[in-house]
Amino acid sequence: MQTRTLKQVIKAISTVDGGGVKLLRSLGQSQELRLDPFLMLDEFSSMNAGDYIAGFPDHPHRGFETVTYMLDGHMLHQDHLGNRGDLKPGSVQWMTAGRGIIHSEMPQQESGRMRGFQLWVNLPAAEKMKPAAYQDIQPEAIPILSLQGGGRVKIIAGTAEVENQVISGPIQGLSTEPLFLDVRLPAGGHFVHPIAQGHNAFVYVYEGQAEIGSMAERHPLETHAAGVLSDGDRIEVHAGKEEAAFLVLAARPLNEPIVQYGPFVMNTRDQIEQAIADYRNGQLV
Repeated sequence: MQTRTLKQVIKAISTVDGGGVKLLRSLGQSQELRLDPFLMLDEFSSMNAGDYIAGFPDHPHRGFETVTYMLDGHMLHQDHLGNRGDLKPGSVQWMTAGRGIIHSEMPQQESGRMRGFQLWVNLPAAEKMKPAAYQDIQPEAIPILSLQGGGRVKIIAGTAEVENQVISGPIQGLSTEPLFLDVRLPAGGHFVHPIAQGHNAFVYVYEGQAEIGSMAERHPLETHAAGVLSDGDRIEVHAGKEEAAFLVLAARPLNEPIVQYGPFVMNTRDQIEQAIADYRNGQLV
C-alpha cells in the first residue's frame, strides 16, 4: 500500500460571485490552481443574509458539471428548460451542463445560516456537447457510514470502503469516476480510505484541522484549505485536538486541453467563441 502525501496546499481566499454572494474559493482561484478534472471548489457559509441574499441570478454554463452540496439553508434552482430543484440541508444537485444551460440558484430564506459547497468538474471532449442533465439527491438518499472510533462518512459519489464496509453513493457511472465523501472525525480520530492509483485527489478541511499522510510522514492541513495529494492507492487523515470535518474528492484525470471563459469550459478557443455566440443568439442549448 502506498499512502498519499500532501503535495500542495491551496488556502481558500475570499471572493464574491453571482449577485454578490461572499465565498471562499480554493481550487479555481487561477487557471494554475486546478486539479484535473476539478476546476473549482467554493465554500459559502454565513449567518448574515446580506452575504448570500442576492444569490446567483440567471447565468449560463457549457462544457462541465456543477455539484452543489448544501449543509444548511435552502436554495432554489430553476432553469430555462423548466427544471426546478429545491436544495435543502444535506441535499446535493449534480448538474451536467453539457452543451448548455441557463439557470439561477436563489436563496429561499431571509435569515439564518446558509452553508455549503459548489464544485466544478470538467467533462471530456466527447461529452461537452451532450444534453443538459440533473440528479437532485435528497439527504435520505445519501448513505452515512458510522466509524468505529466515532465520526461518520457521507458517501455522495463513488464507493466508500471503510472498516470492512463497502457502501456506494447515489452518483455512479460517470466518465471521470468521481469519489466525493464528507467525513467528520472526533478529536484524535483517524480515517483511511483507498483511492484508485492514477486518480487525482484532494482533501478540503472545513472545520477544525487535520494531518495528512501516514504516521511516518504527516503534514498539517488547516481549516479552509485544499490539500492536493500525491499519487498512491490510499489516503490517511488524522484529526487534531478538535473535531474535524473535511471533503475527500478524487477522480480520473482527463488529460485534455482546457480553455475557459467564465462559465464556459471547452477544449479550444474556437469552441469558446462558438459558446459565446450561441449564448448571445439564444442558441446555447
